[in-house]
Amino acid sequence: MAERERETLPLPPALPRASSSSSRARATALVRPGPDPLLVICRCFSFVTSLTAILCVAVNVLSAVRSFKDGSDVFDGIFRCYAVVIAFIVVVAETEWGFVIKFWKILEYWAGRGMLQIFVAVMTRAFPDYSSNQKELVLLQNIASYMLLACGLVYVISGILCIGFLKRSRQKKETTREQAVKDLEELERRREELEQLLIAERI
Repeated sequence: MAERERETLPLPPALPRASSSSSRARATALVRPGPDPLLVICRCFSFVTSLTAILCVAVNVLSAVRSFKDGSDVFDGIFRCYAVVIAFIVVVAETEWGFVIKFWKILEYWAGRGMLQIFVAVMTRAFPDYSSNQKELVLLQNIASYMLLACGLVYVISGILCIGFLKRSRQKKETTREQAVKDLEELERRREELEQLLIAERI
């Protein structure tokens, strides 16, 4: 009987592991309350803006190809090439890639980003060809330009209202919170490993 009691002595330390995992879950839930609604809305709007800018790129590429192919207006083709490059910059700016923001600091501010989008929308809408064989292309130009114009106006108005500053502030808090969660999980993992080593030494 005494030997059986000694064999069952190492079993109780399993309880702290369960409690530590539950405490870790509670601590993680406290540190990570959930996604910020403002950041979710901003990401969705940024995605829509990127798709609209990509549509502008496609429309301007088609217009440039037709201009160079027909030879009707070479200057319009060159103009469309510039529109493609600037529209591509709009797409890259929406990713908020640190490398791009570092060299084009104005794209970090929503008012500057919106003005660039309005400029691309105007370039996409400029010099429409209303010939009967290009009605579909003109329709795509109108859709792409007006959609990007609307996105640009939203960005400019939001930038004036300092919503962009509020978004960047919340982004920093979210990054700090995620780093705190990672540090907490790493600390709990090391503590559990240490507890397992102590239990193994007792056994």
